[in-house]
Amino acid sequence: MTIGDLIRLLSDGEFHSGQQLGEQLGVSRAAVWKQLHKLESLGIAMEAVKGQGYRLAEPLELLDGPRIVAGLSRQARTHLTRLFVEETLPSSNAFLRERFAHGAGHGEVCLVEQQSAGRGRRGRTWNTPWGRSLMLSLGWRVDSGIAALEGLSLAVGVALAQVLEARGARPCLKWPNDVLFETPEGGFGKLAGILVEVSGDASGPCEVVIGMGINVSLPETFRGTMDQPAAAVEDQVPGISRNVLAVDLLEALLPLVADFEREGFAPWRDAWNARHAFAGREVDILNGQGREVATAEGVDASGNLMVSRSGRRHALAGGEISVRVRP
Repeated sequence: MTIGDLIRLLSDGEFHSGQQLGEQLGVSRAAVWKQLHKLESLGIAMEAVKGQGYRLAEPLELLDGPRIVAGLSRQARTHLTRLFVEETLPSSNAFLRERFAHGAGHGEVCLVEQQSAGRGRRGRTWNTPWGRSLMLSLGWRVDSGIAALEGLSLAVGVALAQVLEARGARPCLKWPNDVLFETPEGGFGKLAGILVEVSGDASGPCEVVIGMGINVSLPETFRGTMDQPAAAVEDQVPGISRNVLAVDLLEALLPLVADFEREGFAPWRDAWNARHAFAGREVDILNGQGREVATAEGVDASGNLMVSRSGRRHALAGGEISVRVRP
């Protein structure tokens, strides 16, 4: 019995007694009780009524691998080697890096309900409630070296923004790897983060894993525990299906990575600049222990952010640099 098995039974809107759940899952009532407590610890709200049993306080859609694959077009499926859907992993990116270490990984996608060691850029952790996000990693092998991947994280951000726009949302992009929603107060909430990890020959064959963490729905109680403003897809697209969103995203991402080694970031540049959240605004540039103030401009054909300071223009590459809008 897994968490997913229990959620599938409890998501039908009906009450189930501990005995019924045990019989359906082939385990003891004590084992069911233990898993019910685990659901509560994961932030999954439950209803319990004496004499009737348990049910989820609100429906929770689980990721469905066969449904996602069936929803893909023939073109997208030609690029997909294998789709993994896991309940828990330390990291979906680490999972695909391990696949590469064993000779697989190319064209493989891993979706996971919850990560215990998920992280973003600069080693930051990425935490989301169980079953409320879309955490996806895509592996790809390129022949012409790391330089061919310049600007890839920005292109991926554009692809996600376009997917959300097609569903009626209004996202914007933060250099180099975040997707944001503007808040009613005029600020920004982080909707998604992108982490691109590359290994291999700097000038020859290398392997890239593109990781994305997208908040689909976030309870207010969880938002209150976060150290920065957060946003979720359901803020602007109520009732969005995570499985439908996964299909839409793979439809966009698989052709993108298939063509990126040949085309590079240049075809995506104008689309990124059109969605730039901080264009023309004063920003703090953080690099190590230093902090500088500059005005953000657009990105160049390599994905570097152009800024102006004291009348001079500078290009910022990725790495350990972080940019934050000034109040």
